[in-house]
Amino acid sequence: MRRCDNMKPNDLNTALYEKMTAEQDKFRDWLKSQPPAEVLNHAYEYTVREDIVMAMEELELTDAQAQALLDSPTPLADVYRYFEKVETDHMDVVRDCIEIRADDVCRTQAELRKAAIYPHSAAYAKEHGELEQYRASNNANLQCKEAIEAAVREHFDGMYLSHDAAKGVIETYGMDRVMLVLANTVQLQDWDARYSPRNKEWAKTIPNYNSDTVRCGYAVNSHPAVLNGFIDLVREEYLRSQPLTAEDIQAEAERILRELRAPDVPNSPHGTHYMARISPEFLNRAGSKDHDRLMNLLPFRSLAFTGMKGLPGTYATILASEDRSKELRQPRPSVREHLKQEPKQAAPKAPAHKKREPER
Repeated sequence: MRRCDNMKPNDLNTALYEKMTAEQDKFRDWLKSQPPAEVLNHAYEYTVREDIVMAMEELELTDAQAQALLDSPTPLADVYRYFEKVETDHMDVVRDCIEIRADDVCRTQAELRKAAIYPHSAAYAKEHGELEQYRASNNANLQCKEAIEAAVREHFDGMYLSHDAAKGVIETYGMDRVMLVLANTVQLQDWDARYSPRNKEWAKTIPNYNSDTVRCGYAVNSHPAVLNGFIDLVREEYLRSQPLTAEDIQAEAERILRELRAPDVPNSPHGTHYMARISPEFLNRAGSKDHDRLMNLLPFRSLAFTGMKGLPGTYATILASEDRSKELRQPRPSVREHLKQEPKQAAPKAPAHKKREPER
């Protein structure tokens, strides 16, 4: 570290600066000889002392002030010890930096979520003056790809991928973009048998209008076998976000009925009921009306949906005395839907009353 060129070579400020610099060099040499733990203990002190020496490059003390510090054998250590006792707004600045950085990240994430997936090629974008939207979309694709890779690294322990591995990426980039980036990867690596046939077929349903060169830029580089599991998680999350259809509820009712009929003797813990576990996937997507519709399809008077002590999940239970040969009830047609489909007929007008003529 050297004094700035504009410093007068022989004044007291120069002498003080050089003395502090020499003191810091000596402190640094001592610090380098210490074990790592001791170095960490003095890391803050070293940084502040560096700042003090740097401040002396610009600071102009009076001769009396400079001489007062020069009279000490360790002026740098003296100033540092005084600095330690002075209350500063340092932590306020640190807290402000944390909040500002968090706000910046939130704003960036919001912008990424708002960036629409551009559904056309670069040539189309150029022709229609939409290159900015095209570039913004592909930039978001690239960042989404990197976020997926980071999520896989963070949530894969070498054996298993945690069940919430995909949630953070979906929250930041949106379900549509995450699926686009994943489908793009599978499409470009369709030859790789580590992707399941089911996921390969799914990938074909998601269109991509970019050239292969651009698409390769946001192809995920994670291990295909692990990424295949990540794709499964994303597809499960997507499915949970979709409302159940009448067909979904019918299929669950049919499955439960089959399971209730399967055992020869009551299979509840106390042997008093037949029971079948309700699909966790169904429960994740079902609202209260869906539960009611499912219950209305199952033809048992004693039917109940309940938890079982010591067992995971929710179960459909019926008394052992129930007739399990009954078929599912047919869903009753919705009155509201019927009214929507039925053409409205104008109500017949009441006959007009003739005005009676006054008697003459």
